[in-house]
Amino acid sequence: MEIEEKSALNLISTNATESPLIEAASSESTRHPRLHLHTGFKSRFLPDLRDIIVYVPPGYMGDTDARFPVLYLHDGQNLFDGETSYIKGKAWQVREAADAGIKSGEVAPLIIVGIYNTGERRLAEYTPEPSDHLGGGEADAYGLLITQELMPWIANNYRVRQDRDSTGMGGASLGGLVTLYLGLRYPEKFGRLAVLSPSVWWNRKCILSHINELSPEIWERPRVWLDVGDKEGQRTIRDVELLARRLKANGWKPGETLHVENVPGGMHDETSWARRVGPFLRFLFPAGAQ
Repeated sequence: MEIEEKSALNLISTNATESPLIEAASSESTRHPRLHLHTGFKSRFLPDLRDIIVYVPPGYMGDTDARFPVLYLHDGQNLFDGETSYIKGKAWQVREAADAGIKSGEVAPLIIVGIYNTGERRLAEYTPEPSDHLGGGEADAYGLLITQELMPWIANNYRVRQDRDSTGMGGASLGGLVTLYLGLRYPEKFGRLAVLSPSVWWNRKCILSHINELSPEIWERPRVWLDVGDKEGQRTIRDVELLARRLKANGWKPGETLHVENVPGGMHDETSWARRVGPFLRFLFPAGAQ
């Protein structure tokens, strides 16, 4: 088995912090005052409770009128805190990257919503169709959770812009796969996608067929950041190159609606993805473009 399949199968067993049985409207501050943890988010589409963590940009508390772009990221426990991350001590450092980009004037101030995965059911929720050997195929239900439940809840509780050009989604590995799939399913809602090290291999590369089937229905292509590390294995690299070609053939334009990055030294792990947060924020949410 090649490196990307080993890595993806390892990540299938990612452990989520168990959510207490409380209403999603409750919240508490995490270790940083601009990170807010909401525990036990309930859904009528999927059985598991999940935690939601929300980053707000510098100045958010002091400005009661401004509204901000919003980015939804999968695997929320891996984003901000090494104590909750799948690999202890190895988080994406999203707050630090966003703060640095905003402070330098390269990234527009934005709100970032981390959606915790649910451990053993991560694979099911992050895959668009079932595999003969691995199961899965609940991405449509997960998409309903995000679009019909979580996004309205966020809009009611945080000052987010709700137009598609101000709304993004992102993830890595299976999280990258489900990001692209749901971005294709809901192009009217998501105008910006961060697709890191996507699991193109899933179920005989079914995502390529979904691109062909859904692209003709998309009136305006979402802006896509697509990357792969050059240490992730040749098969993974070839798969991402194939994915990039398929996107280009279906109307995505390099430098405008598509950026493809082969990351020197990049591997299939949290540390490598952490290094890509600043670059994809600069591409998807550049300052002055909102």
